Amino acid sequence: MKIATWNINSVRLRIDLLMRLMDEQRPDVICLQETKVVDDAFPLKPLIERGYAHTHIAGMKSYNGVAILSRLPLSDVGVVNWCGRQDCRHIYAGLPGGLEIHNIYLPSGGDLPDPKVNEKFDHKLRFLDEMIEWWPSQRSGSRPMVMVGDLNIAPLENDVWSHAQMRDVVSHTPVEVAKLEALRRSLGWVDAVRTFVPAERKLYSWWSYRAQNWAASDRGRRLDHIWVTPALVGALISGFHLKDARGWEPKPSDHVPVIVELAV
Repeated sequence: MKIATWNINSVRLRIDLLMRLMDEQRPDVICLQETKVVDDAFPLKPLIERGYAHTHIAGMKSYNGVAILSRLPLSDVGVVNWCGRQDCRHIYAGLPGGLEIHNIYLPSGGDLPDPKVNEKFDHKLRFLDEMIEWWPSQRSGSRPMVMVGDLNIAPLENDVWSHAQMRDVVSHTPVEVAKLEALRRSLGWVDAVRTFVPAERKLYSWWSYRAQNWAASDRGRRLDHIWVTPALVGALISGFHLKDARGWEPKPSDHVPVIVELAV
């Protein structure tokens, strides 16, 4: 089973790029974040034509939105709301073989890493705190599960272009990294791609639109992740970032797809 996750930054704007991902990589399951479209306007027809007939989506106008697109049947679909908001950030579904997949778009947190003066950063931290408590109360690490998505945190030193210069920048601050690690420990989640790409190597999934030449400057961050429960570690076959997608035309997303393959 090949699973891809991608913050597409508007599925309607980048539908041609989504088709390219489907044609070139042929994932069995694609999880999207920031679809930015209400459910009734989601462009399902071209997906179905390519074999992605099974979908679970939760969207809203202009902001957020998550989707699971699958060649395989989906079962037991659901939505989880956090921090008292219905803002389309977490959906899940069952896949054949008893596997459960969760697709999450964690708040970015704004610019200032101070929850007392920045409501967006406070929201991000509360979102993480709720998830840390939720997982062990609702699920077990012995269950075969995959959690994917734009978690908006680059936890390791080599997940950012400069650890020293990024420590005070939202997405790599010590408090965010500590909470993400607590979330990982909650069920003993395993960072799937980092099992294939050592922590000593730089690895990014996001490059800012502000850079005149993103490839030359290469000031990226690894914000997009695929985690698996211990029950699936032995099934991991490969994991990688599709870096070339940052340059796909027209109008690339600032994120690239992250892909893993499992022997399930």
